Parts: sequence; structure tokens; C-alpha cells
Amino acid sequence: MNQYPSLQDKVVIVSGGTRGIGYETVRGFLQNGAKVAMLGSRQETVNKALARLREENASYPVLGCYPDLQSETEVKEMLDAVTTQFGTVDILVNNAGVSDATSLYDYDDQHFSDVMKINVDAMFRLTRLCAGMMKEKGKGAIVNTSSMVSLYAQRSGSAYPTSKFAVNGMSKALARELGKDGIRVNAVAPGIIGTDMVKALDENLITAMAANIPLQRLGKPEDIADAILFLASDAASYITGAVLSVDGGFVG
Repeated sequence: MNQYPSLQDKVVIVSGGTRGIGYETVRGFLQNGAKVAMLGSRQETVNKALARLREENASYPVLGCYPDLQSETEVKEMLDAVTTQFGTVDILVNNAGVSDATSLYDYDDQHFSDVMKINVDAMFRLTRLCAGMMKEKGKGAIVNTSSMVSLYAQRSGSAYPTSKFAVNGMSKALARELGKDGIRVNAVAPGIIGTDMVKALDENLITAMAANIPLQRLGKPEDIADAILFLASDAASYITGAVLSVDGGFVG
């Protein structure tokens, strides 16, 4: 993991932090000396991720939380716990989300709305509440996890790319609005990443997917985590409103 001295002692929140890209992002911040609140959807998965981190380094300053991101009350309670233990939030990584591949003909209004609530509404809520704290400090960084489907779309499951187009749009809009407050907002658009779910696919399918990638391999969660850490650090102090593709040059 790359080292960014400016991340030392920063207070970071990472949603969707218990596995895959989110987990490696949490690890990366901790390895850079940050204090991290790792958010997950369930107590069981949060506790499991905390145990793995503490096996690696028992002194990591990490707090595990599992608020319902659809509930402003629970999100505020989580923020109170984070600020009590670590101090005011410096960096927010909005990584929580859900994928979807439902055919248009099988959608109903509720299912479409559910995807948007998780991928867009929850991100907006957490961003709004954290940005107020960053404004008081006069500095902050927000990094949102988008997807290559926000650029190329996908063959079914229109709610998912629609939600990620919204992530890109919100990132750019808030970058323009919050720049005067010293808050940078960027997004990372991962390509095909070798998470546990992808690794479980048939080997021939994985080979076929890699053939469409100029670098001839799937991405690793660490590849995306490195991009997130870069955008959150002072090394990217003049970057805001960007959607950084980290996809090996994927050809849609």
C-alpha cells in the first residue's frame, strides 16, 4: 500500500468497509496512521472485519459501526460516537452500495427505488452530515465509489448504472459547491475487480473478462484502495470533481 504522510492522524469514515474494496481501503488508511470508523450493514460482519484487522495490528485505531444508512437518526448517532472517540471527521469514503442485474421487464417501482436509496440517497445523507463538520475545519476530502458501468452501462439492471451516473453527477456538483469551503469531492470508477464473488466464477469466464482489459488482468481491491487513498490525501490537493477510472483500460 502506498504511503501518504498527510493521512497521519486524520479521522476517516469508510462505509461498506467490511470486505473487498472497502476493507482494503480501511487497511490502507490505518497503515497510513489514520483513525478509521469502518461501517458495515450488520454487527456480525463488522465484528469479523475488526477481528481480522486486530490480528494484523492490535493497536490499530479503528471503530466498527453498523448504522442503518437509511436512518438519519442512526447516522447521527454513529457520527456522535466517532467524534467522541476520534474527533471531527476529516475524510469520508462513500463505498457502501448494492449491484443489480434485473431485467427491465422484471423491475417494479419498489425494487428500482431500493437500489437508488442505497446507492444514492444514503451517500447523500452521509455526505451532507459530514460536510458540515469539514466546513467548520475549513478542509476535508470526500471520495465516492462509482463504477465503470457509470461510463459504459451494462446489459441489464438499469438501476445500477443509473445510480452510478448519479454518483458521478453528485460528485461533480458537490465539488463545485463545496470547493469554497476547502472540501474536495471526487469519485473512483472501478473496473472488474477480483473480489471473492468474482473469483468464484468459472475460470474460463474470468479469462474471457480479462481479455477485454488492455492490462490483461482483473483489478485487485488494493488497486482501488490505492486510488481512494491518493484522492483523499494532500497529494491530490488540486484535484476535485474528478471521476477516476481504475479499470486497466477496460474497453466497453
